[in-house]
Amino acid sequence: MKSSRRIAGVLAGAAALALAGAQAAPQAEYDRLFDETMAHYALPGMALGIVEDGQVVYRRSAGTRLAGSGEDIDSQTIFKIASNSKAMTAALLARLVDAGRLRWDDPVTRHLPRFRMNDPWVTRNIQVRDLLIHNSGLGLGAGDLMLWPEPNEFSRADVIAGVAHLKPATSFRSTYAYDNLLYIVAGEVAAAAGEADYETLLRREVFEPLGLARCQVGAFARDTVGNIAQPHRRQGGANVPGGVDEAVIPAISSAAAGGVRCSLDDMLAWMRNWIDPALTPDWLSPEQRRAMWTAHMPMPIGALQRQWENTHFSAYGYAFRLSDVNGRFRVGHTGTLDGMYSAMAMFPDSRRGYVFLINGEAGQARQALEAALSRLMTQPDSAPRIADFAQDLDARRAASGAAQARAQAAARAPVVPADLGETLGVYADAWLGDIRLCPEEGVVRWRSRKSPRLFGTVQRAGSRLLVAWEDAGAEGADAWLDISPGVGGSTTMRMAAIDPETDFSFDFHDLSPQRIRSCD
Repeated sequence: MKSSRRIAGVLAGAAALALAGAQAAPQAEYDRLFDETMAHYALPGMALGIVEDGQVVYRRSAGTRLAGSGEDIDSQTIFKIASNSKAMTAALLARLVDAGRLRWDDPVTRHLPRFRMNDPWVTRNIQVRDLLIHNSGLGLGAGDLMLWPEPNEFSRADVIAGVAHLKPATSFRSTYAYDNLLYIVAGEVAAAAGEADYETLLRREVFEPLGLARCQVGAFARDTVGNIAQPHRRQGGANVPGGVDEAVIPAISSAAAGGVRCSLDDMLAWMRNWIDPALTPDWLSPEQRRAMWTAHMPMPIGALQRQWENTHFSAYGYAFRLSDVNGRFRVGHTGTLDGMYSAMAMFPDSRRGYVFLINGEAGQARQALEAALSRLMTQPDSAPRIADFAQDLDARRAASGAAQARAQAAARAPVVPADLGETLGVYADAWLGDIRLCPEEGVVRWRSRKSPRLFGTVQRAGSRLLVAWEDAGAEGADAWLDISPGVGGSTTMRMAAIDPETDFSFDFHDLSPQRIRSCD
C-alpha cells in the first residue's frame, strides 16, 4: 500500500512538472514576435497561427496579398506552402499503405517499371520509403533546374527520365542530402498505386477528409478561387511583386515536392490533425502515423541548432524533420519558393504548435521567427526577441565569405560574340537538354530550351566568364561559366553559382553540357 502511494505520488509530481513545463506563453508575446518580425524584415505580408493543447488559440495576419493592390491578407488567404507539401505527399502514400495498395519496402520499379537511377544496383534496390528520406546518394538539390524557375516545359516523365542521368554524390543510403526530384517520383508511385493522377488522389485522400477546404493543387482559375497571396522580392528597399499568377494557374510538375497552396486556416486544420489524432481517427492508422514520425535518416545538427535550441538529435521522418528543442520533441518542416516562405512545427508532448506563411523574400525572417517561437513554446518565460536572432544571423553572414565571392564578380562587362569564337553553339546536357550559347543583338546569351525563364547574358569578370541571369526567377543566382575542349575535340561547359548563399536548387554544378553543333 505504501509502495502504491509512493508511486502515485511520484506520478503526480511528474504530471505537475509536465503541466508546469507545458504552460502556454501569453498571447501578447505572440503579438510582439509578429510585430517585430514584420517590422525588422519589412515583410509584405504574413499570417501566423498557434495551437495550444490541440486548440487554435491565436490567428493573426497583416500586410497585403499584392503590393499596391490594397487587398489585405486574412486567415483564408492562400499561400504557396512549397516543401510543406511534401508531408501531404507522404501522407497520401501512407493512406495507400493502409489501403493495401503498396508497401513502404516495395521496390520503386514495382510501380514505375521504367524508373532508373544512375547506378543499376540502386535502381533495383531503391524502395518507396527511400524516395521520402533524402538518402538516395544524389547531391543536394540535384536536378532542381528541371523544376525551377517556373513555369517551364519539363513534364513529370521528363523529370523522372532525367534522374537516371544524375550522378551520385555519395553511396546509396549513406548520407542525408535534401532532394526534390524523388518526391515527384513518389507522387507518380502514388498515382500508379492509386490508379488516379496525383492531384486527384491528394484532393480525395488528404484535402477532403481533413477539411482543407481552401487548399489547391493542380490547375485552377485564379479569380474563381480568389484571395491569393502573390510572391514579392526586395528591390531598392521595397517589396516588388514577382512571378504574379496569371488568370489560369497551371498544373506543375513539382506539385508533389512543393506545389500545394493553402490558407492559414487550412494549415491549422492540417496541424491539429497531427497533434490530436482523435479529430480524424479513421483517416490514418496509428501504425502509419508512427511511421511518418519515425527517425528514418539521421541529419546533421547545425551550429545554430545547438546554440539556439540546445539540439541533441536531428533526423528525417517521412517528410517531417524531427529534433529536440530544449528537451522537447519537435516535428516540423519549412517551405521555400521564390518570394514565398513557410514553416510549421509541432511539440506533440505538449500538444502545441505554430505555422506561419510569408509572401516575400524572408529566409532570415523565417529563421529568426522559428527560433523565437520554438524557444517561447519550450521556455515560456524566455521572452525571445527577433532582433537578437537577426543580429546573430547578420554576424554569421558577414563572416561567411559570401561578400568576397560576390565582389569577385562585381566588375563585369558583356562579351561580344567574337570573344567566344568556335565555342559558340548549341550544347546538350543529359538531363537539362539543349542549351544555346549564341549571339543575340550584339551580345552572347545562354538559353535553356526547356526552361524558358533561364536565360542570361555572358559577361567577363577579370579572367573568368559568367552568366548574368535576366529573368527575376533566377535573380541572385549568377553563375561562373567555364568552357574547355574535351577528349576527341568536343567542347564542354561547366558552371557553378558565384554566391555561396545561392539557393541550392540552382544546381548548375550538376550540368555537363557538350557542344553538339553551331548556332542556327
